[in-house]
Amino acid sequence: MAFPISMQDVRAAQLRIAPFMPPSPLRSYPELDAEVGGGISVYVKHENFNPTGAFKVRNGLSFMAALTAEQRERGVVAATRGNHGLGMAYAGRAFGVKTTICVPKGNNPDKNAGMIALGATLIEEGADFDEALVVAARLVSEHGAVFGHSTDDPQVLAGAATISAEILDEAPHLDAMVIGVGGGSQAVGAIVAARALKPSLQIYGVQSQGASAAHDSWHSGERMTTAQATTFADGLATRATYDATFPVLREGLAGFIVVPDAAIAEACRVLMRYTHSMVEGAAAVGLAGVMALRDKLAGKRVAIILSGANIDGDTLRRVVNREL
Repeated sequence: MAFPISMQDVRAAQLRIAPFMPPSPLRSYPELDAEVGGGISVYVKHENFNPTGAFKVRNGLSFMAALTAEQRERGVVAATRGNHGLGMAYAGRAFGVKTTICVPKGNNPDKNAGMIALGATLIEEGADFDEALVVAARLVSEHGAVFGHSTDDPQVLAGAATISAEILDEAPHLDAMVIGVGGGSQAVGAIVAARALKPSLQIYGVQSQGASAAHDSWHSGERMTTAQATTFADGLATRATYDATFPVLREGLAGFIVVPDAAIAEACRVLMRYTHSMVEGAAAVGLAGVMALRDKLAGKRVAIILSGANIDGDTLRRVVNREL
């Protein structure tokens, strides 16, 4: 099959991003390895230390930097549950591009405030991410703006792929990666980077049990949508699959599992305890996946991506108090 991006695209995205942010740290924590057990060595990629507190600032910078002057003049519209919008808003401010972000009603208030602070216009409409995406598409059609899709865009995917390129440049001895799948940009980025830099690397996808559309589609071989996505990990709350990522996930993942929100919340607590840094639900799902795949990954060197730190205060309280 034809992949939506090449390793050449990924290296070009690294050059576009480099003036705005350094590579994020890749660290290991002996106490975390002991907690995981099975002789597994966990390598933690700290995307939660990035500007905007999430990996998606890479996607926004890669996307905005690649726009033509005419496209920048038209402005950008995107849909998000938060981190993609923060990344687009950050990049829009850096490049002087008018940025409009569509979020569902009741979205994470801290993420909403962050997007507004970065200069974005916020539109709250729709019940969930997928409905906000429809709103964004309507605005693009009405106003002639550029659509900054969170998944179905090659420059966005190239930005996400820079994470795994950095990981493999620094730790080529890795055996596996376990990656959360919302829209799939991180996992597709890992598949593209591994194909170029380490074809033997096994890449596993993991999703919340309450947002299982991508997982169910992967296992059935048929693209499905679900009526709802119910998870506190808002970065995973998708009800569908996407044209640019699903075929690559089907071909490139070594496996795909779901975990309950309780396991994601426990992974949040473990990561905060041992890495001494903030993580949101979607950032912790990789560790929850490692725990679920412990027997399969025994004795291996495994990377996870702490994709974001943007957990709102109420959700953090519920996680810490073991209410999730």
